[in-house]
Amino acid sequence: MQRPMSRPFLKMNGLGNDFVVVETGREPFDPAPDQVRAWAARDGSGVGFDQLIGVSSDGGPEPLVRFWNSGGEEVSACGNGSRCVGWLLMKASGKDEARFRTAERALSAVRAGDAVSVDMGEPRLDWTQIPLAEEMDTRNIELQIGPIDNPRLHTPGAVSMGNPHVVFFVSDIDEVDVARDGSLIENHPLFPQGVNVGFAQVKSRDRIRLRVWERGAGLTKACGTGACAALVACHRRGLTGREATLELDGGELVIEWREADNHVIMTGAVEVEYSGVLP
Repeated sequence: MQRPMSRPFLKMNGLGNDFVVVETGREPFDPAPDQVRAWAARDGSGVGFDQLIGVSSDGGPEPLVRFWNSGGEEVSACGNGSRCVGWLLMKASGKDEARFRTAERALSAVRAGDAVSVDMGEPRLDWTQIPLAEEMDTRNIELQIGPIDNPRLHTPGAVSMGNPHVVFFVSDIDEVDVARDGSLIENHPLFPQGVNVGFAQVKSRDRIRLRVWERGAGLTKACGTGACAALVACHRRGLTGREATLELDGGELVIEWREADNHVIMTGAVEVEYSGVLP
């Protein structure tokens, strides 16, 4: 039996949301779910990460980027991971901008001082685009957690940033059990593809405190697409302007939903931790 090829990787993070990035060139890279889970293990047997990222040159005009969460499932988007990929491509080219694509959309990144800005494209807001299992106004979807006559959370907004998000609006995020409530909603029948669950406390018109339970990964220190979805959901409810600083457990992201082209721009820091070879 042929032994699997060793894969050099770079360990990176965006606000503590950590990734293993594998540049594969034209070589096939399609790890099985159990292999991803083994690499993602944080008990000393694996490398430990929130997402695995593969960057390949498949003959298209820009590099193709794929993402797998720590549970082994391939997903269509990862905001903080996209900033890390943008940084790597700019480092490799010596330029101040980079373009790449995912299975779902084309993305671009630019240097922003010591940070990286990624154009995440347009949010998708129709119920069929999230997707939801039934027609609803995605500004205020019919969903609640807790007793019918006194729910502790209710009427969230829904946004797709290439992956599905639901955003609950809370008065005090420290009183929310994110792991309990996030895991309850992640695989709710209303979301046929599962959903990332955000809990947003609006502090002012330009500042939001956010925690996210990520689909297939659980509670992470930061979620880039979750931050984008939260800003969009808050603005659609009239709670914020079109630009705000998002406070996440791992640090801050600046999110702007541009009026001119409807694109969402995410800006924040990235960090290289170390390099290695996948076991």
